[in-house]
Amino acid sequence: MAKPLSPDLRVRIIRAVEVEGMSCRGAAGRFGVAPSTAIELVSEWRRRLL
Repeated sequence: MAKPLSPDLRVRIIRAVEVEGMSCRGAAGRFGVAPSTAIELVSEWRRRLL
């Protein structure tokens, strides 16, 4: 079973995509998580903003 991501790591992934303009796949590679994880995090963040 996968270990849950820390809140700090979640914020860093979202910041890399939203502020730095990085792709979700690029952010996933930078932080060592699955691309699907980064995509889900950013999608959820964007849904909450609307």
